[in-house]
Amino acid sequence: MNKKWILILGANSNIAIATAHRFAQDGSSIYLASRNVTELNKEASNLEIRYGVKVKVKYFDALDFKSHSNFYKDLSPKPEGVILAFGLLGDQKKQQKEFELAKLALDTNFMAAISVLEPVASDFEQRKFGFIVGISSVAGDRGRASNYIYGSSKAGLSVYLEGLRHRLFKSNVRVLIVKPGFVATKMTANMDLPQGLTADPNQVADAIYKGVSKKKNTIYIKSIWRYIMMIIRLIPESIFKKLNL
Repeated sequence: MNKKWILILGANSNIAIATAHRFAQDGSSIYLASRNVTELNKEASNLEIRYGVKVKVKYFDALDFKSHSNFYKDLSPKPEGVILAFGLLGDQKKQQKEFELAKLALDTNFMAAISVLEPVASDFEQRKFGFIVGISSVAGDRGRASNYIYGSSKAGLSVYLEGLRHRLFKSNVRVLIVKPGFVATKMTANMDLPQGLTADPNQVADAIYKGVSKKKNTIYIKSIWRYIMMIIRLIPESIFKKLNL
């Protein structure tokens, strides 16, 4: 992979940090963008010392939609790859009772992605190269009672990224959709996750790097989730709605 600038949005997450390390390991310079720049500055120093790459820290608020266009416009040099790593799981039961919490999940996982990726897409389209990675979720593959608000936001993200891929294909711009199952992160720290189906952030980062290198369209992590979700999607609705999922 060429030594280029990679922009990571939502760079304080465990997956984002692991991904930054994986690309820096190959010599890519990194933009780390998130609200908590204090923590990012510490991580930037770590990356620079370990891999000898350039790292720039940028303040980025996913929910400040009006700032996104200028945020991207002000980046110099422009990145050759953008990895969208921010997201919000939320509490389904609370979201069912409080619309603002449901809206927050939709705004974070879906609307913010559109807001920030459209300027990126237009730039890449004009430059005729680049790649975009969006971290979605297997939760978006079928609506389930236990997480349909989070799932619908990720379903929207996946369909948006598919459409973006079709738009940018003729411009030599690649779009990779990443669909993790369970991942052991800060966001899932209080959840009892099945060990055999749970990835760690480094596994996700490796899969993203390989997916970009091999010009994949969609990847599942762990790979077994592709088959699990295939089966789940094939279950007739008359049966599926009776299941405790």
